[in-house]
Amino acid sequence: MPGITPMDAPRSTSDDRPRAPGNIDQLCINTIRTLTVDSVQKANSGHAGAPMGLAPVAYTLWQEVLRYDPTEPLWPNRDRFVLSCGHASMLLYALIHLSGIKRLKDGKVTNEPAVSLDDIEHFRQIDSVTPGHPEYGHTTGVETTTGPLGQGCGNSVGMAIASRWLGAHYNRPGHTVFDFNVYTICSDGDLMEGVASEAASLAGHLGLDNLCWIYDSNTVTIEGHTELAFDENVAERFRGYGWHVTNISDANDCSRTRATLEEFRETKGRPTLIIVNSVIGYGAPDLQGTSKIHSDPLGAEEIRKVKAFLGFPEDKDFYIPDGVLERFREGIGQRGAAARAAWEKNFRDYAATYRHEATQIERCLKHELPESWASALPVFKADAKGIATREASGKVLNAIAEELPWVLGGAADLAPSTKTKLTTEGMGALEKTTPGGRNMHFGVREHGMGAIVNGLGLCHLRAYGATFLIFSDYMRPPIRLAALMRLPVFHVFTHDSIGVGEDGPTHQPVEQLASLRAIPGLVTLRPADANEVSEAYRVIFTLKDTPAALILSRQPLPIFDRGKYAPASGLARGAYIMADDGGEPQVILIGTGSEVQLCVAAYEELKTRGLRARVVSMPSWDLFEKQDKSYRDTVLPPRITARVTVEQGSTIGWDRYAGPSGAIIGMHTFGSSAPLKDLLKKFGFAPDKVVEAALRQIEQNKAS
Repeated sequence: MPGITPMDAPRSTSDDRPRAPGNIDQLCINTIRTLTVDSVQKANSGHAGAPMGLAPVAYTLWQEVLRYDPTEPLWPNRDRFVLSCGHASMLLYALIHLSGIKRLKDGKVTNEPAVSLDDIEHFRQIDSVTPGHPEYGHTTGVETTTGPLGQGCGNSVGMAIASRWLGAHYNRPGHTVFDFNVYTICSDGDLMEGVASEAASLAGHLGLDNLCWIYDSNTVTIEGHTELAFDENVAERFRGYGWHVTNISDANDCSRTRATLEEFRETKGRPTLIIVNSVIGYGAPDLQGTSKIHSDPLGAEEIRKVKAFLGFPEDKDFYIPDGVLERFREGIGQRGAAARAAWEKNFRDYAATYRHEATQIERCLKHELPESWASALPVFKADAKGIATREASGKVLNAIAEELPWVLGGAADLAPSTKTKLTTEGMGALEKTTPGGRNMHFGVREHGMGAIVNGLGLCHLRAYGATFLIFSDYMRPPIRLAALMRLPVFHVFTHDSIGVGEDGPTHQPVEQLASLRAIPGLVTLRPADANEVSEAYRVIFTLKDTPAALILSRQPLPIFDRGKYAPASGLARGAYIMADDGGEPQVILIGTGSEVQLCVAAYEELKTRGLRARVVSMPSWDLFEKQDKSYRDTVLPPRITARVTVEQGSTIGWDRYAGPSGAIIGMHTFGSSAPLKDLLKKFGFAPDKVVEAALRQIEQNKAS
């Protein structure tokens, strides 16, 4: 049958069991296949074809090569395995179960299996640890959340960069602490996605010889044969990227798989692409495998024929023959335990000699901060002229990076504009010959940058990316996945409004703030001045399981006199009363970022008219909504319905804070190409416009 190798050993007639040992490795491979078809059939949902075709390759990798201890799944120097084609999740779940990986609970290893046989029987069911696509943090043994094709490829590049970076910083003569390899199984679909191309290009540029992609070239996608839309020479494309390319002509050829994996480990200065020719093979021998879409369950009759062909009992589901679990323990189990024990001894000896470095490693892995780190946060003096919040961000980020050696990142070819370059001596650029640099040059690859930053974060580095806010659109998939995985990575987005000016509507963000705020679990911060920027970083670096987006201005913003107005530390609660004369206000003015200055100016004007106003700076909806109701009602008393919100962005969502009768000053169209002052006038962002809206609100409130 295409794509499947039957059992070599004859079936027992006494107990209806396939014999072990027989060809025990083939028995293990076929067990992966039968667990897959049974789980997909029971769920009536899922993808059986890729796991069946790739079972020999994945088994050989895990059993003979992957440096992983199933009893210590968080061992820091373990090799990483990424299943970028997440639809083939049953391949991974079967491997996790058969390898005996132990489950983590609250960060500690338990004696429970990460994926039990019962979990496999509940594939794709509510609250199971075997969801349709692998989820990091949900299922032990899953190194990253995959499903959107290409994302896992990008993550793997970040992981490979992290391995080299950690090694460059912490390895010492006689003590190799970090040198893990990263193995990624990817599909035709992954290599069609642009993010994989972006990541592969950068990986080749950096010469990541600890990175191996195993490309399952089975020529099948949902719509049919890949020739419908994909006939390029992938091998030549990757050679053009600077990769070493080799192949396995038959996925069932385990000896060739061993040889190519050894070839990868011997190749220096280049990442490796192994092209595997497999066939989506299932059903009876006379069914050619391509007669059914590979996402369909096979059906009871075809499963019976598959099992008969493989020499498995046709009437037993979720069946694991004798000897299979033992074989995995003899392979990845014993090999991984020995490698992990040797590493732990090495690290104990390392820590005795290099205590300072060992402490840094321990803090990095636990997302802990040195006690004095926050003392480095700059405090900015009041200045009416002020500075752009992107400028303030650069100063704060550099101060923090000096305190936290495991902070690194870069921009999508925009570091001079985003002010995210780390300038302290010794930080340098991360390049092929300087893998320990802390300034990354992602090139014009926003999508790849987001996925790579996630990969760095998955290895516990405090990683960041930077670009203009408008280009967060390119990065939405990896930002969303960072939130789903609860990774404490962050992104610096500058040029946050029509303040971009002459560059015009293609570069002026309007709907991007609303889009970022809509992502569950992402903290979005738009600080009003330099001191709010400093406080925003205080929040970001105390987050252990939450990503953040920092939204910053291109144009200078005044630095408020914090003796006159409330301290910027109120930012930590998402919104705070910045200016208030006491007593009950007649109107509340709410702003974010550059528009807070408009609210403050309007407040001062209203005060001269004998009117009581309140200014609320609201840099983060997310943080504000996490506060208790009493605090939220103190800042925005429900009884005060006269309100004005001001933000140079889409008005979507602001009715939550303006209320049903409040005024919302925002963008209702795209911007325009013109000097900033002309744009502000055209779109109504001026203190007098805020005053007018406030007066109308006061009058309206009196009438009601």
